[in-house]
Amino acid sequence: MRATVMGTGSWGTAFGMVLTDAGTDVTMWGYEPEVCHLINRTHENPIYHPGIRLDENVRATNDAADALADAEMVVFAVPAQTLRANLVEWKDVIPSDALLVSLMKGIELNTSKRMTQVIGEMLGTPDEQLVAVSGPNLAKEIAKREPAATTVACSSEQNAITVQHACHTSRFRPYTNTDVVGTELGGAVKNVIALATGVADGLEFGENAKAAVITRGLAETTRLGVAMGASPATFAGLAGLGDLVATCMSPLSRNRTFGERMGRGETVAEIAASTRQVAEGVKSCESILEMANEADVPMPIVAAVVSVVRGESTPLDMMDGLLSRDVKAE
Repeated sequence: MRATVMGTGSWGTAFGMVLTDAGTDVTMWGYEPEVCHLINRTHENPIYHPGIRLDENVRATNDAADALADAEMVVFAVPAQTLRANLVEWKDVIPSDALLVSLMKGIELNTSKRMTQVIGEMLGTPDEQLVAVSGPNLAKEIAKREPAATTVACSSEQNAITVQHACHTSRFRPYTNTDVVGTELGGAVKNVIALATGVADGLEFGENAKAAVITRGLAETTRLGVAMGASPATFAGLAGLGDLVATCMSPLSRNRTFGERMGRGETVAEIAASTRQVAEGVKSCESILEMANEADVPMPIVAAVVSVVRGESTPLDMMDGLLSRDVKAE
């Protein structure tokens, strides 16, 4: 199979490595020409994964038409909030019969659409060609070929299996399901819960506090997912609990780290200016809260994170507010 990965960031590069390890022919598109040049010349992405060698057959280009020519599978690994604008530029050169795979874990601002919804809307692609990959996917560990598992979701079970085979290696184990809604919501909401967990770390709260945030965060995510038509079982799996635990607990998680810095008193603008990587939860929290309000689903942790991100409350106010809410049955 010939695959094109649109994005040479941390996760896009790591997933490209997985694809090549699985025997898939990979071309990468990158926004930054210098990164593409370095990948081609040194077989390494020194910006995101220094010292980790890429397969010599991986080719990178800044030319989208060149990258997408004859692709049977197109993997989108760009920041969630840039996807629509990118698709405007790419739509005429994306093969109409290709499987379109989203690695993005975000919800679009202003529309509250999931990433496969944005792709389908912009390209007119039927649901059975749209695939979401989500799970405990810390890119640095996967690039180092440490063991990991993930969820490959598509309304077409056969197409999910096709993508599963394209990325199955001895160190990367994909499982399939047909619940695209639950898989994408699990991947998006966990970033917001990770921000809250990071805030607890930044405030130097203990493990009890973090465990409570994670557990109640899973309850919020499941409530929203079920209201949007997802299967509750999805949130007990890799795309739900698995991704939530990894993102909330690992120092490699950009969202948890971002939240920790907020808890220590840094502003959103200060943190964003100091890193190349995007913490998707900072942007998506607004859209997720809007989605929850429209569905009449209470999500107090998400609402509290939105308040801190907006600068309307302090991290300590946020945690105190969550704890002082009216008590009820679990």
